[in-house]
Amino acid sequence: MGSEPPSSPQVVEDGGEEDEEELSGGEEADLRSSSGRGSLLTRRGITLRVLLKDGLVEPGDGVLSIHYLGKNFVGDLLNDGKIRWVETGQIFNSPSAWATHCKRLVNPAKKSGCGWASVRYQGQKLVQYKTSWLHKYQPSADMSLVSEEDDDEDEEEGKTAVQADEKNKNTKPGLHDVTLSRKTDRERVPVRYCTLGTRDATRDPHTLVELSAFSAINRFQPFNVAVSSNVLLLMDFHCHLTTSEVVGYLGGRWDTNTQLLTVLRAFPCRTRLADREAASAVEEEICQNLFMRGLSLVGWYHSHPRGPALPSLQDIDSQMDHQLRLQGSNNGFQPCLGIICGPYYHGNQGVASTITPFWVVPPPEQRSNDYGIPVAVEVTYVQDNFLTSDVLNEMMLLVDYYRAAPDIVQFTQYWCPDTTMIDKIKGSLSCHAPKDQAYSQILEHVYNQLSNMH
Repeated sequence: MGSEPPSSPQVVEDGGEEDEEELSGGEEADLRSSSGRGSLLTRRGITLRVLLKDGLVEPGDGVLSIHYLGKNFVGDLLNDGKIRWVETGQIFNSPSAWATHCKRLVNPAKKSGCGWASVRYQGQKLVQYKTSWLHKYQPSADMSLVSEEDDDEDEEEGKTAVQADEKNKNTKPGLHDVTLSRKTDRERVPVRYCTLGTRDATRDPHTLVELSAFSAINRFQPFNVAVSSNVLLLMDFHCHLTTSEVVGYLGGRWDTNTQLLTVLRAFPCRTRLADREAASAVEEEICQNLFMRGLSLVGWYHSHPRGPALPSLQDIDSQMDHQLRLQGSNNGFQPCLGIICGPYYHGNQGVASTITPFWVVPPPEQRSNDYGIPVAVEVTYVQDNFLTSDVLNEMMLLVDYYRAAPDIVQFTQYWCPDTTMIDKIKGSLSCHAPKDQAYSQILEHVYNQLSNMH
């Protein structure tokens, strides 16, 4: 990526109340000779263009960054003092405009960006470069005026540097980066969200959190969701095959007019979660399948094999990442649905897996360093007419993939005294049956394959 903006870029000017004023060349020169507490530069006069002209910073690709609520944004500093956001190519006139835009993606309640305190140049806050400029050209200026806008960010940013390194070890920026060295699921006792408080780098990222209702946080669910029974059947089948955590994508459509998210297809990831090299190829294949079917990526699922189908702190951060990624792709709102499937948790009712759709609401602005709030999503389940050949083929591919896996479930063993593992999976999948009852005969071949794998 070069240092000049692309042709016809989208320039974003809204930076909140603190946006810097654009100065002419003559005004910039006047700054060097002006002095005193009331001068323009102490609040608004120093722009990136001033710092560039005087050599305190240099243009370059990826030299600017924002860290906010655990999310990272990277920008290019252009020759004219404007900022280009790397992810979308949008051009911003000032640090405040860019910071406000990025923070509102993560937390829509955010009203301003505190740009000079939030944006870093090569790892150092821009406000420190502003202070250096003042020391050089206005040694008598009142430095407290420069630091005012830094105060709002201290609580929010102060712990981020330490926590970011810790969280990056545990958070899955992609769907496959799931840590395998978890406590046994039976030991994981869920906690209430209200007991969490501020982010704590020493807290176990695998701590499970109970879901809140939208009504409990004085919100309405901002979208409706419909999920096809074939999606649940394939997802539930995938989660039953192994004692390790699995993950997959959800394809469907988002209707902006009706605010309806329709989930039409599950795309299991046939790869070991720690194998990033293989994951890349599998994800590329899934993206092609989505495109060929005219579907969009609308969410993801993963399993908690032997534990409650509730999100962990790690899952909450991952869900926020996915929501931001989908929302930031076209600057428009599109929900991203997370689903957790708990197939072998003995707290489940009967043989059916517990399936939990959830979403994450950003914390209140005044508590911006808290965890996101996991909320239960109300879903309408739509019964398909038939078990499609597409789904059946995917099931057979999964059987072949896990056939020689060391962590495959032993389906001839007993789930409970009077129910084998194969009976358990049959019973759970029957909850997602299509209208055509012939599906049970079609699946017998799949079940026979599972029973004969040992």
